[in-house]
Amino acid sequence: MTAQGQQLKDRFRGYFPVVIDVETAGFNPKTDALLEIAAITLKMTEDGRLEPDQTLHYHIEPFEGANLEPAALEFNGIDPNCALRGAVDETEAMKAICKAVRKAQKSADCQRSVIVAHNASFDQSFVNAAIERGGIKRTPFHPFVSFDTTSLAALAYGQTVLVKACRAAGIEFDQSEAHSALYDTAKTAELFCGMVNKWQSLGGWPLASEDEPNAS
Repeated sequence: MTAQGQQLKDRFRGYFPVVIDVETAGFNPKTDALLEIAAITLKMTEDGRLEPDQTLHYHIEPFEGANLEPAALEFNGIDPNCALRGAVDETEAMKAICKAVRKAQKSADCQRSVIVAHNASFDQSFVNAAIERGGIKRTPFHPFVSFDTTSLAALAYGQTVLVKACRAAGIEFDQSEAHSALYDTAKTAELFCGMVNKWQSLGGWPLASEDEPNAS
């Protein structure tokens, strides 16, 4: 049992947080290819601190007919045709991620998974589009609820860019590693956990339950 009897399921009202980052071949989730995705599940320690748990990572083959925007590929440095990427089918990757997240969600006794990401609406839109293309029915992810570390970092540190937010939080960030889904997900997870834990240390959580004296 964690601090004061609280568990991960209590911390986010039954939501199971999963940190995700995607690298893509453009900005339109319906037409542009998903090229890389990483997901990190979170867990709560015995003393009530949030920390990264399981990591999932896949390079993705562009779906049939997908648009590959040259400017996007230049930005993230991904060559979709490079065999060394070890890319897998988009639906295969999403099914594997959904299966692993469902298992972790169930283990945490949570009702639904929620995506945590930096500029979350972007990553969530590509995840939703890939799940829809694959006809995946048993998705653990809430279709529109997300936790956006951009907004949280703006509140906590006055920063909205991931590298600047991490550095403001005292988290090392190698700019040369940026725009790798695996690296950015790891740093986003570290940032999110750090902000949640800091808020707890300041007395923001856990809250008194409604049946306790002085609860309001």
